Amino acid sequence: MVQVKRVGRLGLLVALLAFPARFATETAPDQGVPSKDGLVACTSAPACDAGAAILANGGNAVDAAVATAFALAVTHPSAGNIGGGGFMVVRSAGGAVTTFDYREKAPGKATRTMFMRDGKVVPAMTNEGYLAPGVPGTVRGLALAHKRFGRLPWKDVVMPAVQLAEDGFVLSAALARSLNAQLFPNEREDGTAAGGVMARYPASKTAYGKPGGEKWAAGDRLVLQDLGRTLRAIATGGPDVFYKGWIADRIAEDMAANGGIITKKDLAAYRAKERAPVTGTFRGYDIAGMPPPSSGGVALIEMLNILEAYDLKSKGAASADARHLEIEAMRRAYLDRARFLGDPDFVKVPLPALLSKPHARELASTIRADKASSSLELGKDIVTAPPAQEPDETTHFSVIDRDGMAVSNTYTLEGGYGSRVVVKGAGFLLNNEMGDFNKNPGVTLADGTIGTPANLIDPGKRMLSSMTPVIVSKHGKVVLITGSPGGRTIINTVFQVVLNVTEFGMNVREAVDAPRMHHQWLPDTVTFERNRLPEELKQKLQALGHTVREGAALQGDANSILIDAEGTAWGAADSRSADGKASPAGARLTSTAPGK
Repeated sequence: MVQVKRVGRLGLLVALLAFPARFATETAPDQGVPSKDGLVACTSAPACDAGAAILANGGNAVDAAVATAFALAVTHPSAGNIGGGGFMVVRSAGGAVTTFDYREKAPGKATRTMFMRDGKVVPAMTNEGYLAPGVPGTVRGLALAHKRFGRLPWKDVVMPAVQLAEDGFVLSAALARSLNAQLFPNEREDGTAAGGVMARYPASKTAYGKPGGEKWAAGDRLVLQDLGRTLRAIATGGPDVFYKGWIADRIAEDMAANGGIITKKDLAAYRAKERAPVTGTFRGYDIAGMPPPSSGGVALIEMLNILEAYDLKSKGAASADARHLEIEAMRRAYLDRARFLGDPDFVKVPLPALLSKPHARELASTIRADKASSSLELGKDIVTAPPAQEPDETTHFSVIDRDGMAVSNTYTLEGGYGSRVVVKGAGFLLNNEMGDFNKNPGVTLADGTIGTPANLIDPGKRMLSSMTPVIVSKHGKVVLITGSPGGRTIINTVFQVVLNVTEFGMNVREAVDAPRMHHQWLPDTVTFERNRLPEELKQKLQALGHTVREGAALQGDANSILIDAEGTAWGAADSRSADGKASPAGARLTSTAPGK
């Protein structure tokens, strides 16, 4: 057990473009937020504080994780959710690791060609609307984890979210912009045309529109009464009220009235699953991650296994030689992802082989130090064109308590604000996860459509995910808790954070703030965060044969916790998010404006 004292006073330094250290203390200005009482690191300050308050009230890491997740459904509506799904990795204080799979499922009426018209996939049908959602898993998953590990009563860990919804919370500038981009046509967060998608759905506009129809501004209070009523019912009635009670009635009625296919039978039949983690080792560290239907744990361990044969540290974290080898490891792991991974309840996944050191050595033997591989040549047996992109609006949070129990949780609505559909009378957004299935069986086209068998749509099947919650330990003690949003970039973001700590010896602030890159096998391109690619590095990688470009300004949101040799936890909310926070145990719930 670690004994805790608070260290220093915290000051928030926000400067997104330069990605500086986000938090400073009097004693350790560049290492993150310290605590020995426990920490929550997430993308929304009020939700982090909700989890930290639970820790201070005697809750353990799972209690705090459940509280944080429900609070994020209020304060981070683009990805926080009760209408979506995700994955949780839990490491007990004694060192045992397990995982909870609460990924959404395809409804019973789903078919393999449900998103095709005239022989072509119609992407808009999975981007928004009532056909896009899978059966939500979040409430069942959080309840299962709490039943297994929770210390405080269920009601106590859900009520902070109820308070945030019913009393309201103060909007940040970033969230105000995000909501306006959803509610007003011809306005997007980047200032370009389009936007306003949520306004097409009356219940969504009612739930998230500002009274009077004006635009939201920083400092406004957002009150979500219907969502508060739903959360209060979950707090007092447990998960069955969502899957079998009046909330299930509202979902089924809304679906039936608008051409959706989720039924009360689908909801009643949904079960979350506790699964054994996938595990591996790297440089003496133990890696524990999610098994399929998440592809993240498998790909992460495979990449680390490949790189164990190389001394990257001597080459330097920012060197072209190290980056080249990391890209080649990414390329091969993502190829195996496309070949083999899907819902293990429906397809046989060769986990022992994929996670083995001999398999990694075989893959490493195909890497040339002086030349980039060809992705098409490596994967010519299965595909002829790039796979489609996955939306990147997911969210991750990390938790540790004073006894050393750790939680790594990643969950999502899929695209930003999911399907954009709010359930009438219940106040929560539904996901658009059906788009994560392969939608054109057996057909791969130049437009990015992919139809390999493992991830085709079947009733009751969970769609493949890239979510990568992970816990790293060494000598029986937790070292790192991390994860990220970002669609298919998630795996590589987490990979780089883990590598920064385990191989390059960075502290958590440095590991999270370091520049990121992404290669997903196809398209055969490596992308770097915009304005973070040195010209010399670009030229060296191009000379090796890599196609290099700048991608989005930001890749991921890796809210992470590192535990040092003295047992102090250091939390780092990713500087790429304007609203994130690392909250030590005892932080007060920041739900109200002055006077509330």
